[in-house]
Amino acid sequence: MKKLLLFTLLILSLSACSQPEPNEIEPTHVDPAVSMPKDMPDDFGFSIQFGVGKNNVINTFEGTVTKDLITDGTATTEITLTEEEMKAIYERMIEINVVETKEFTPEPVNGTMCNIEPHEDDDWKIIINGETITHSVSGAYCDPTDDTEQLIKLRNYVFGIVRGKEAYKELPDAKGGYD
Repeated sequence: MKKLLLFTLLILSLSACSQPEPNEIEPTHVDPAVSMPKDMPDDFGFSIQFGVGKNNVINTFEGTVTKDLITDGTATTEITLTEEEMKAIYERMIEINVVETKEFTPEPVNGTMCNIEPHEDDDWKIIINGETITHSVSGAYCDPTDDTEQLIKLRNYVFGIVRGKEAYKELPDAKGGYD
């Protein structure tokens, strides 16, 4: 009985040694099944809903873009990105390893979190080799994480391409604003 008790205590003490500290950040591991291939796969596509209320949408699956007109609702048009544009976006996704688990919530400072209102939010859906990757980013935080800044920078890059398209330029101007 004594030996069983000593063995149990030894096992418990060894397992306690392998637990991470509460403030220790565990490394993020990418599932090899969803890691990004070097060359853009044939099924690569994405959609981004973004802005205040997520009323702006860029959807490469449907070949559409929706613009938030604020007080006048939304307007949608057909826009298809070229193969070169899609490859450039894919390469930027590789640079930030978009398939990796991301941290979008900053650490509180002195137990409090600084928030911004109104704020933009982004919802991403990305398909690569049959795998779906989703990310939801909130612009509510005063001090965004590096992962948040990377995804917003990517969104702005994609949106810059879309804004240059004639079909987008023909959409009505937004009226009003968000308080």
